[in-house]
Amino acid sequence: MPDNADKASELAGTVKKSKAPAISRAAAIMRLLGKSETPLGLQAIARTLNLVPSTCLYVLRALVDEEFVAFDPDTKRYSLEAGVLTLARHWLRRNQFTDLAQPALNRLSQQFDVTVLGVHIVGLEHIVVVANAQSGNTFQISAQIGSRFPALISATGRCIAAFGDIPDDELEARFRALRWDDPPSFKQWLAQIDTTRQQGFAVDEGNYISGVTVLAAPVWKSRDKLSHALVAIGLGSALQRSGLPELQQTLLASARQLSEQLCGEMHS
Repeated sequence: MPDNADKASELAGTVKKSKAPAISRAAAIMRLLGKSETPLGLQAIARTLNLVPSTCLYVLRALVDEEFVAFDPDTKRYSLEAGVLTLARHWLRRNQFTDLAQPALNRLSQQFDVTVLGVHIVGLEHIVVVANAQSGNTFQISAQIGSRFPALISATGRCIAAFGDIPDDELEARFRALRWDDPPSFKQWLAQIDTTRQQGFAVDEGNYISGVTVLAAPVWKSRDKLSHALVAIGLGSALQRSGLPELQQTLLASARQLSEQLCGEMHS
């Protein structure tokens, strides 16, 4: 996964390029606070995001007034406030995919003893976990709801590249920026994308996280737009023992059923 320095640099770059700087500053501050394990002071926030401290303070005060950010007068530090949860709950309640996907995630998780995620695809920038189910295994690989990952990473990224009609030069530029434990070459990655296109699902066997196999099957909200994916995650050795081909086909069938429910007709 990208380290904290990479994430901070990405946030700062987003603010710099934005055509709506006030909104992007507020969003960048909330994302930074959400990623931080401890509350942060004004100077640390401003320095990380390359903001003028007075500007940063103005945005922070507005976020505090709106109850999206909390300020501790004793430590002079900021953290996320419960107001962000209210927004998240409203979104989740109105998100048809989450309601439809959760029963399928639960079934897959229990049947194959794996972690299963429902992810929302946000263009070519990133994917966001919007639903999850975990098995009762002692050893679990998990991702919390709201977790963000680069769009083209791992198995989901191969699905996005396979079904997104993206020029090879743009794919290569974005591929070079990805971080893997055991990265494939760009040529190997393109071949894997072709395989994904042919079989309808993607497999990452230890490239993203060593020893971990990730499967992803695409879900369409409309017939011309890949909007979500179902993702199964488990230890590679355990998945081989429990029946990887069966998991692949069941995951794909579940994704196709969700596509039919979301757009009325399975994407061909």
